Amino acid sequence: MSQNPDKVHSSEEELSGLEDGQEQENSDNPDQSVRKRIRQSAPGSHRDDTPKSSPARPVSIEELMETAKGVTNMALAHEIVVNGDFQIKPAELPEHSLEKKVRDIVHKAFWDCLEAQLKEDPPTYDHAIKLLGEIKENLLSFLLPGHTRLRNQITEVLDLDLIKQEAENGALDISKLVKFVIGMMGTLCAPARDEEIKKLNDIHEIVPLFRAIFSVLDLMKMDMANFAVSSIRPKLMQQSAEYERKKFQEFLEKQPNSLDLVTKWLQEAADDLAKLRHEMLPPPSADGATGGASTLCFTAVQNQAYLKLLKWDHVNRPFPETVLMDQTRFLEIQLELEQLLLVGTVLLVTFSAAGPALIDVPGFAEKIKTIVKVLLMGMHLPSFNLKESLATIGEKVCAEVNSCLSQHGFTPFSAEREAVLKGQIRAVASVDNPICRLIDSRIQKFLENYLASSHQKTLPAVPGGLGPIQRELEEVAAKYVRLVNYNKMVFSPYYDAVLGKILTKEECQPVGKSEEP
Repeated sequence: MSQNPDKVHSSEEELSGLEDGQEQENSDNPDQSVRKRIRQSAPGSHRDDTPKSSPARPVSIEELMETAKGVTNMALAHEIVVNGDFQIKPAELPEHSLEKKVRDIVHKAFWDCLEAQLKEDPPTYDHAIKLLGEIKENLLSFLLPGHTRLRNQITEVLDLDLIKQEAENGALDISKLVKFVIGMMGTLCAPARDEEIKKLNDIHEIVPLFRAIFSVLDLMKMDMANFAVSSIRPKLMQQSAEYERKKFQEFLEKQPNSLDLVTKWLQEAADDLAKLRHEMLPPPSADGATGGASTLCFTAVQNQAYLKLLKWDHVNRPFPETVLMDQTRFLEIQLELEQLLLVGTVLLVTFSAAGPALIDVPGFAEKIKTIVKVLLMGMHLPSFNLKESLATIGEKVCAEVNSCLSQHGFTPFSAEREAVLKGQIRAVASVDNPICRLIDSRIQKFLENYLASSHQKTLPAVPGGLGPIQRELEEVAAKYVRLVNYNKMVFSPYYDAVLGKILTKEECQPVGKSEEP
């Protein structure tokens, strides 16, 4: 973001301005490999289901490049709005890259030249005055319109014409000017930079001091840019949905098959929901009437589709186009839930074995939970051995349980009870473990209820057995629902068009449209 962050334009201009700063994107942005998964060719079998799309036509390389740029810009705008922790950071060049070597050589040559000029007799201040001019511009860029007094101070003290005259007459006191600069930086910087400002006062050589000043100024510019992003985020939120929808429509017009994966995803969700409702409904009576409504509403199908994303096979199956920019986030939520599933299962097994004696002991549940979490860190890495980790967890948990029982006057576990508990914990590794399946079904039901009640003041209660992981589960659910609601806000028109055809083909009359967050 090279633009002045103090300038806030109209919504479309704000987003366009932010697009131009991609060299300083947040390191947490979705992976480029995820974005590339959007298909750009191969006509699909559901082309009739795509709303407002153009007929297939040959496209040029230039059009494809422009389309790719539009998708990237849309991803950046989306990242700023969705990611509350979005921050602009300076570009970090690889340690041994040619670009870094060239930059270091050029910088060294400049600072060596400055040092040589200042050591001349009499000193030459040409480079130093140019640096003071740059510092002046940087300081002025940090000011708000109401900072008249500070603006006058900077303009008066760093008057380049006067400084040049003083240099020509041998009356320039460069140390005095630098001291003023450091004081002004201390006035304008964020509190987080106070320590860096203090360090500047400990540098007494002019050239290293100039280098350090510019380094801190760069940090202050990052702070100002990030403050601007956080300040305009609420306004961006109001306009970003329309902006993303517009960009996606432009992409769809160039690639008419770009809703094929979405169509398949929603079709599967509708089939799953229809099957589930058929199983739950009573058998039809003699007159052919059923015991309840059999129609599917748009919102219910969409919610079921979003739940399917939490069980997605990211390795072998392409992600639906409309949620592609958030694939990394959905994957992170999926991995968090998988870890919570194991943590919750181990805790339930432990508390069931320990009985009511330890459930109400202050801090015991958190201590066991911390042990389990630490030993399950990295559980999704290829090198992670779940069986070995669960065996270690069994040992640690049994030791902690016995210690706590002894401290509170209860009889520790016998060797036989220890063996049973360790065996139950090791059994969690099995995909068919009944306790694990029970916890999983309750987590899914909680997320389903949370999704359905996301616009209500009263949130659903956590099902039984999930109490020890309630806080973590609610945090994940809140993050998941925010993501889902924003996606609905952007792409509901496309989902409604696709679902209208899907449900019509299944001879179901939709009873409701998707909710607008």
